[in-house]
Amino acid sequence: MGLFDGLRRGTVQFDSGGASTNAIELTKRRAQISLTKQDAATGHLRVNLSWRMRTSDIGGSQRESLLRHPLRALKPPEVVGHSQSMVNVDLDLGCLYELQDGTKGVVQPLGGYFGDVNAPPYVKLSGDDRFGSGSGETMYINLDHRDSIKRLLVFVYIYDQTPAFDRAQAIVTLYPSNGPRIEIHLDERQPQARSCAVVMIEKVKNEIVVRREAKFVYGFQAELDRLYGWGLQWGRGYKTKVDR
Repeated sequence: MGLFDGLRRGTVQFDSGGASTNAIELTKRRAQISLTKQDAATGHLRVNLSWRMRTSDIGGSQRESLLRHPLRALKPPEVVGHSQSMVNVDLDLGCLYELQDGTKGVVQPLGGYFGDVNAPPYVKLSGDDRFGSGSGETMYINLDHRDSIKRLLVFVYIYDQTPAFDRAQAIVTLYPSNGPRIEIHLDERQPQARSCAVVMIEKVKNEIVVRREAKFVYGFQAELDRLYGWGLQWGRGYKTKVDR
């Protein structure tokens, strides 16, 4: 399976939300969109990570309940907002960047690499949400400097010890300066995965293109680096402690 699996040549259509949602969902079959063509390749592109937890995964096995009420199996799983009292899951948002001058690096909470939106790499992480609050984690990309940007790989990884992509309903949403928001749902069941390459933003023939990746790996940033050929040197990183 290639790195660019799911692309189609020619006209591309998208799974779009209704008028009330005003969203485009990138999927395996409809995997990319040009920000340039929708006049959104300028200003700040906001990238948000948020997630919710399934109550069935938190409360334990539902086998006894299903035996008594078999029709419940036909109902969609109940979800609730994530809170620190439910499960110890810490999803982090990061970005591997490569600039046109060859500069490469990472923006992420680990190591305090929060970036800069007005200077290279023109990517800045607003903070580190440890508990999956309603606002989630947010990153800003300054597309007014798009001519300096070669490619950006937005990724999500699990900092805490327990892999939980199969329990966390995560979504990464891009808010361009113009047009509908762009959603990538991380809803594939990958119980042992610790990291996921979510979306690639790169300059292709003078266009800024957003392409869905949604590739789960069992390692961390170094494995994503090898998968996409970034060539950085990685060491073990830690966060500063916070009061819970």
